[in-house]
Amino acid sequence: MKIMHLLPSLSSGGVEQVVLELCEGLCERGVECVVVSAGGPMVSAIEATGARHITRPIGRKSIRTFMQVGKMVRLIKEEKPDVLHLHSRVPAWVGYLACKRIKPHMRPKVITTFHGFHSVNFYSAIMASGDRVIAVSDCMKEHILQNYPGKVLPDHICVIPNSVNTEQNFPGYRPSAEWLKEWRSTYPELEGKYTLCLPGRITRIKGAAHLVPILSKLHERGIPAHAVIVGETKKGKEAIRQELVEAFEQAGLTPHVTWTGHRTDLRDVLCVCDVTLSLTLQPESFGKTTLEALALGRPVAGYEHGGVGEQLNVFLPSGRVPTNDTAAMADRLAEWYTSTPEPRLPVGAPYRREDMIEAHVRLYREICSIEA
Repeated sequence: MKIMHLLPSLSSGGVEQVVLELCEGLCERGVECVVVSAGGPMVSAIEATGARHITRPIGRKSIRTFMQVGKMVRLIKEEKPDVLHLHSRVPAWVGYLACKRIKPHMRPKVITTFHGFHSVNFYSAIMASGDRVIAVSDCMKEHILQNYPGKVLPDHICVIPNSVNTEQNFPGYRPSAEWLKEWRSTYPELEGKYTLCLPGRITRIKGAAHLVPILSKLHERGIPAHAVIVGETKKGKEAIRQELVEAFEQAGLTPHVTWTGHRTDLRDVLCVCDVTLSLTLQPESFGKTTLEALALGRPVAGYEHGGVGEQLNVFLPSGRVPTNDTAAMADRLAEWYTSTPEPRLPVGAPYRREDMIEAHVRLYREICSIEA
């Protein structure tokens, strides 16, 4: 069985990480994987799994991208994949239109994955056009059914949550002494503080501005709260970061905020911070980082909408906070300052890496009518 994955690029991101984990698991099981994207820093990691990468500029939101359709037709005919797995909207359009130009008996089966809550329009509807559609959470399935009625049959939607590698993320994991020494040397301002980790790229949607009232309320109570913002500022988003810097400064909170930028050791950072936060202004489809923190035995407090709310309902119900209610979030964190909660562990099905991979394998086999 051969699977061809289409996505925009292989830079850092949730979709890229899922594809990487799929390639690892599928190649281990003898499934051939081909990844088509514009390339990026993660190409070497993809190829290290045993998968092949083919570079094609199929991710830019430009009319010129559709010039790739003819080339994609030729590529599909050459590679003869059993399944074309579409992970993002622009590549999905390229792959979908290419398949329409191939004789039906020669076409691969098409699977799409809704990795996020896209704007609801004709452009996004392509993600509901697969022979099967994967939703990464129950709330994502509801989103599909509500917004694309008639586009996809309910029994053609398969819920496969994104996963956590429990061999790497488990309650007994601790950073090395060398790592701790370097961390404390780099960020001495965190010593003795109640550290609140907000992971994710610097965007408005991530809700970092809510840290202003949350930190202010905690400091009013005499709690030494300190925000640790872990994530990169993508090109073109510098103004958003500057707005946040100015908001912290105006509130007198600058000494109580640490910006780490992008880090490749997020697991260690999650371990040493007291609480991981999810303050997204819009619901996230899943929330991989919050699940990793919970798997490590670390408390997570998050707004109760979307996939993060689903996770917290399973693993740490007290971490659910009414959406956009910064006062309630401050109250919850103040409670936890004196009594740290513990998530319900261990992480079980369907949230483990092996569950996610096996669910994909079953779906691929089902759609190809290949017996297990």
